[in-house]
Amino acid sequence: MARPMLAAATVALALTATMVLAADPPPGTVRIVSHVTKPEMIEATAERVGALSHPAGFSVTRFADGLGAPRMMAVADDGAVYVTRRTPGDVVMLRDSNGDGRADETRSVVSVPMVHGIAIHGRALYLATVTEVFRAELKPDGSAGEPVRILEDLPDGGQHPNRSLGIGPDGKLYVSVGSTCNACAETNPESATILRAEPDGSGRGVLAKGLRNTIGFGWEPTTGILYGMDQGIDWLGDDEQPEEFNRIEEGKDYGWPYVFSDGKINPALKPPGRNPDDVAKRTVKPILYYTAHAAPMQMVFYGGDHGGDGFPPEYRDDAFVAMHGSWNRAMPSGYEVVRVRFDDGKPVAVEPFVGGFLSRQDDGSWTAFGRPAGLAVAGDGALLVSDDANGVIYRVAYTGPQVGEQKPATP
Repeated sequence: MARPMLAAATVALALTATMVLAADPPPGTVRIVSHVTKPEMIEATAERVGALSHPAGFSVTRFADGLGAPRMMAVADDGAVYVTRRTPGDVVMLRDSNGDGRADETRSVVSVPMVHGIAIHGRALYLATVTEVFRAELKPDGSAGEPVRILEDLPDGGQHPNRSLGIGPDGKLYVSVGSTCNACAETNPESATILRAEPDGSGRGVLAKGLRNTIGFGWEPTTGILYGMDQGIDWLGDDEQPEEFNRIEEGKDYGWPYVFSDGKINPALKPPGRNPDDVAKRTVKPILYYTAHAAPMQMVFYGGDHGGDGFPPEYRDDAFVAMHGSWNRAMPSGYEVVRVRFDDGKPVAVEPFVGGFLSRQDDGSWTAFGRPAGLAVAGDGALLVSDDANGVIYRVAYTGPQVGEQKPATP
């Protein structure tokens, strides 16, 4: 079992934490046992970064560090990288002006308390806090003008206050609003949804509902179809609820809080006054799954408006997702970057891409030196990964044989 970070009281919690619906359940009652395992966070040393796992031909290096807790990222047309920090509540601009793969310019360019979500469309910078969305103009020197509020009165954050943003192929603004709780009947119809609005904030409405916390979403470049990866319900056991990869369509219900996976009914919360099976039939099932409690965060497609010419052709139009890492599981999951592989514009598999942040020690405890949070495709085609535990942005680049080159023979 894990070696926790805190004091003796936490040790007891980590060893014994469970959720049981009934100590001696009568017929019709389901017993659920869950665990709490929090890996100890350690330093992201050069040796540890160099030992990260990834496909052959790739490398992982530091693009920037000393950033505190960098979260979501976006890249402007001129290659400048922007990353949000909830604390101190600002956006940092990073630029690699000499092309050596490391940021040589780092500066805070705009302050917005509790900023998290970010999107860039041309010279417009969109930023989301818990209850508001702002727009600012990006200036030629990389700084930003005064933020203007375009959306307000978003639902209170509760358990999931981290809004994320995207600009669709239709030019409209999309806002992911997580649930206020683990699993409950929400009172605000905009909770656990993706909202859509015009770029100026007008015409706001619910696009899709029943999405517990879809921080990571985006549009497949060749089809323009919207996909997202939803964070599953806690306290249903080590392997429930798997993280869900969904095709998100207008007017659809994706099941939370009553239905998950392939139509399973949440045993701890059944829909009031309705037949659970009827509710399940009206909800949309996921396309793909990943290990429960891995905590998917930002997602980015490699190609289209996001750029991406540095990886081999087989990666083009695939998606990547940052997995922040579990706490509600005996064997930790996540703490990695995964690839969602597409074939002819359709998602076919979720598979590991960059791993090794998480390690099990000889005494059975767990350590981790990074928690991937944000993703962005840099102007040179590298994949950038923000780590909000160690203040690092990693750069994943393809350094293997280029098209037409002969790969070296295996010894």
